[in-house]
Amino acid sequence: MRITWLGHAAFRVEFDGKAVLFDPFLSGNPSFNGNRAAASAGISHILITHGHGDHVGDSIELAKETGATVVSNADLVTFLASKGVEKVEPMNTGGTIDLGGFSVTMVRADHSASLIDNGVSIAVGNSNGLILKAPGQPALYHLGDTDIFSDMALIAELHEPKIGLVPIGDRYTMGPKVAALAVKRYLNLDVAIPCHYATFPGLVSNAEVFTEGLAGAKTKVVAPRPGEAVEV
Repeated sequence: MRITWLGHAAFRVEFDGKAVLFDPFLSGNPSFNGNRAAASAGISHILITHGHGDHVGDSIELAKETGATVVSNADLVTFLASKGVEKVEPMNTGGTIDLGGFSVTMVRADHSASLIDNGVSIAVGNSNGLILKAPGQPALYHLGDTDIFSDMALIAELHEPKIGLVPIGDRYTMGPKVAALAVKRYLNLDVAIPCHYATFPGLVSNAEVFTEGLAGAKTKVVAPRPGEAVEV
């Protein structure tokens, strides 16, 4: 599995000849230093953890440009469909859908969700985490935006994720010390990739505290630079 961090919570994930995007906040993302067309080349699906602008990002434009199917909670994809997204897959917390060669499961996250449309705040469902599973590949868990919660242990028991995309930025999510505790206490990950940091003022500027918090733990921390791809 090849994972490219595109800055903030945005990732390109490639496996078995497939490519998907998570939370494709590219335009206006100060951490994204690549080319949008290259980041989205060949994608079949856009997976969105929740309806905040820094996660929905370029989803509408990318779906129109690439023909990709947008996967997220039912409220959010209904809103995106009203904006011209033709192919959507609605789901909700606890559900799993087969997307052809891989599946996505939606799990809990502790956060909020809304979008501003013509100056009005629109409710677009809950905030969630997403777990991607493909035959012969390690299960990948994008935690979305969240604080620590003890039911992460149940998520680990039920879904056995081995790769975690973990928010560490503080202010809007758990900070790096708490994120390290969540990984150590509740998640049995092989690899943790930190995200949702070093994007805006007020967020943690680096992954050092998170990495230190997992020193000696089973989980390996991999902290790529924005635009850097890693093989896991």
